[in-house]
Amino acid sequence: MLADFLSERKVISYRGCITQLFFLHFLGGGEGLLLVVMAFDRYMAICRPLHYSTVMSPRACYVLLLALWLGGFIHSIIQVALILRLPFCGPNQLDNFFCDVPQVIKLACTDTFVVELLMVFNSGLLTLLCFLGLLASYAVILCHIHRSAAEGKSKAMST
Repeated sequence: MLADFLSERKVISYRGCITQLFFLHFLGGGEGLLLVVMAFDRYMAICRPLHYSTVMSPRACYVLLLALWLGGFIHSIIQVALILRLPFCGPNQLDNFFCDVPQVIKLACTDTFVVELLMVFNSGLLTLLCFLGLLASYAVILCHIHRSAAEGKSKAMST
């Protein structure tokens, strides 16, 4: 990064751009899914405290971790695969400090409506699933806290 700040010519290769896109979506998708896994963990701790150690065993945590990274990987591979299939024939220069899907799609020399639609669907579906998972988990937690006794409420809220 320091070398890039100090250099006069700020260029990223096609491979570098695709790599950047891959890791951006891989880590972003994994982070969204991690929030859902954390919400599930809080649900188990608050709503099913006696079953928590059984359900959230180390093996289950590893499986959840693997699932979220796999979900981020699949999301990222779809995004990158759609970009790699595009033909580029113009001035392949971006007026931005990093490669992102909309800027790279603008460089393609064909109609990209279907590709853009698939990418929006892919990202939108992942975002919607994460949002609904978070919403459901915390709605159940809040309903559980609302029904519990005063002593249990303070303990649940501290958790």
